[in-house]
Amino acid sequence: MVNALRKDGWTVTHDPLKVGWRGRRLKVDLGAEKLLAAERDTEKIAVEIKSFIGASEMADLYLALGQFILYRKALRRVEPERKLYLALDTVAYQENFGDDEGEALRAEEDIKLIVFDQETEEIVKWKQ
Repeated sequence: MVNALRKDGWTVTHDPLKVGWRGRRLKVDLGAEKLLAAERDTEKIAVEIKSFIGASEMADLYLALGQFILYRKALRRVEPERKLYLALDTVAYQENFGDDEGEALRAEEDIKLIVFDQETEEIVKWKQ
């Protein structure tokens, strides 16, 4: 995922990105930023990478969504300008968010996604 972000013009600034929440340290997998030339500003993102290779696909989804929501809440408090994304490969995306029900879940819960191809190490889709 690091190479995919770099290929897409992002600079990885944190590996991992540490965020404080209720006296604890949370570790989001990556922090990255990209210079927006037209605005002379910087867009900042945090990326939580999930593989969905556990024994239960549903348990993996529960964990990913719970972690995403907790990280998003913590980031909104300490770095509100940084957008959180859940990154997953094309197979995990199709299995979890590739149908109407998965898309409705993503939209209702405001889950931003980065879908990447593991073989080419390239981002194939951004879902806002």
